[in-house]
Amino acid sequence: MDQARLHEISKDLRWRWASACAVVGLWSLPALTLSIPKGLLPFGLLLLASTLLVPLRVARATRQIGWPWMLVAVAGVVPLLVALASIHLMDSSEGIDGRDRLLVLPWTMAWAWALDPPRVMLWRGALAGLLAAAALALVQVLSGAARAGGWLNQIVFADVVLVLMVLAVFCRPPRSWHWSAFGLALGVLAILLSGTRGPWPGLLLLLLVLVFGSGWRSRRSRAVLLGGLVTAGIVLLVSVPSLTEQMRLSELRQDIERMDRGDHNSSAGARLERLQVAADAFVAAPWTGVGFGEFDRAMESLPVCKGDSGRKVKRCHLGHAHNDLAEWAATMGVPGVLSLLLLYGVPLWLFLRLRRGVRLGRLRGCASAGAMLVTVFILCGLTQSMFAHQTTTSVYAAFGGVLLGLALREARWRQPGGASAPVAVPRR
Repeated sequence: MDQARLHEISKDLRWRWASACAVVGLWSLPALTLSIPKGLLPFGLLLLASTLLVPLRVARATRQIGWPWMLVAVAGVVPLLVALASIHLMDSSEGIDGRDRLLVLPWTMAWAWALDPPRVMLWRGALAGLLAAAALALVQVLSGAARAGGWLNQIVFADVVLVLMVLAVFCRPPRSWHWSAFGLALGVLAILLSGTRGPWPGLLLLLLVLVFGSGWRSRRSRAVLLGGLVTAGIVLLVSVPSLTEQMRLSELRQDIERMDRGDHNSSAGARLERLQVAADAFVAAPWTGVGFGEFDRAMESLPVCKGDSGRKVKRCHLGHAHNDLAEWAATMGVPGVLSLLLLYGVPLWLFLRLRRGVRLGRLRGCASAGAMLVTVFILCGLTQSMFAHQTTTSVYAAFGGVLLGLALREARWRQPGGASAPVAVPRR
């Protein structure tokens, strides 16, 4: 057997192994993120292994994708560079805080394009992940925990559950609505047991898209269905006091009453107070902010947070602004705001553009899933600093990149001769 033949056999074997790693990795990404501690590690290892098996193919994918990949690479690199510049200029005591994980965004985009694993593995993994999340949350609450958080904190846990729900809806294969509905029910249960209110706007938007975005029956019938679901939810909350307590609705009412009295030492009160502090910090230093990861410096402007007494006030040391825009504006100024807009805006624009190039329906496909992913991140970012946590940063980068690469594949067009075009972005 000559050397050329051996080389071809080795090349084919490496491709088979890389494809197998990609399939398992695509399933493990949603399935294990919440199921086990450090749940993103298996996907990271499989991503690395499959890339090393076919490095030239993955590198070639960046050229084949073309300018969309360059845009996404810029969107991932700029926030990292802005953070590094802020640390240097403002002498921040914080590290990069996981912001380097945004580099996974262009990497997974090229990886998904090059290896083209089946989209259905995302759906299957999402259902497995939702089942594990609901079971874990149920076990924790029944064991006496006030709020379920899995292996993470409660807010991050609930936000990632919402992402898995998006995948369960939009990445489904044909004729699988019953399984997707089951996944949605599991997700609602897990979010409810987490006692986190932040994901509810995103969950409501997902429900609205499901009802009004589908082609099921008439618009009036869908409006009646939505009204029935909302009414049923209200009746359930009123009739089951423990459910209201788990959702912390009574706590929210108490927080509002305390704010009316000028007391901000509560969950909702602290968030509103931090928004005001962030606005003041941005006005005071619009081009630099107080420094990357140093939002507590801005909190020191409050009388209650000054001196030794301030060290004992918990809300003075939460570490971030609990709002994406407020956090990036207060800590990195105008460059931070622009980099955040780039990080959200570029993938969202590409997803919406790619969505016009596929014919899987409005509620199916990676482009639709990606657009909803970015949207729910934006909504969750109203009450949480999504990129202040390594898990949510990694989830956005990994899922966003994978969905971009697969969406490009779904939207590919063919030349008259039948050959696939190298760039899959549909033209205006």
